[in-house]
Amino acid sequence: MEEKSIWVVGGDRRHLALVELLEEDGHTVHTAGLGEETGEPLGPGLALAHCVILPLPVLGKDGLMHTPLSKEEISLPQILEHMRPDQVLCGGLVSQAVWQAGEERGLRVFDYYAREECMVANAVPTAEGAVQAAMEQLPFTLHSARVLILGFGRVGKLTAHRMRALGARVTVAAKGYEDLAWAAAYNYESIHLEDLSCELGGFQLIVNTIPAQVLDARRLAWVDPAVLILDLASAPGGVDLPRGEELGLRILQAPGLPGRTAPVTSAKAIRDSVYHILRELEE
Repeated sequence: MEEKSIWVVGGDRRHLALVELLEEDGHTVHTAGLGEETGEPLGPGLALAHCVILPLPVLGKDGLMHTPLSKEEISLPQILEHMRPDQVLCGGLVSQAVWQAGEERGLRVFDYYAREECMVANAVPTAEGAVQAAMEQLPFTLHSARVLILGFGRVGKLTAHRMRALGARVTVAAKGYEDLAWAAAYNYESIHLEDLSCELGGFQLIVNTIPAQVLDARRLAWVDPAVLILDLASAPGGVDLPRGEELGLRILQAPGLPGRTAPVTSAKAIRDSVYHILRELEE
């Protein structure tokens, strides 16, 4: 891709790595909200950008830009006021409020994380991070361990494959009959999610990938207190945490693993998705 002017505003270690990758590809990169040492003031220079890349997620719980590496507080209007119509604005997990604000400004708004190629690429470090977290927390090997994977989407499939490759005895619980068919095709033991109850007591590790509260108070009552529950789902997660604490269960919430365990790999996924967006616009 020919040289472009790109702004990267906010983000975590993934976005620091993204800046390096973009510069290696020969692009002119400006940053803000990624640390005081390299940042630039937000201003008219944003209007010259071929693309402005925002964090994943774009906004934090406080409604400000997600800037965990910087003390600088950046609001979305601070960025949009300097951009001109038809510019490209890319973010991860773009909320409806961000979509609306960008479109009102006449911008072309895209969610790089919603693209299939980005989600698949991110599922790999998520699955590997799940294995790492389990090995660090469990007092026994994954070999011969009884493991339950909740959900059999991208992350569920890759996590199950990696667990089984280490010798774990993997069972899959899923709601969709298509997912259950895939689990059977891969020769996993499987169970329909709606039927899951007392079976929970037979596992040593439970990995949830479903972004909905599937481990509610009723199901948690069946879980052995010695079990590790590893919740990979994005907020609000898939576990009734207050009830889990009451029962004394070990629950490790680990959303956003790619950003912590493999920021460079995750950065490559973001970069490639942004490149694909820009190429599709050119075509």
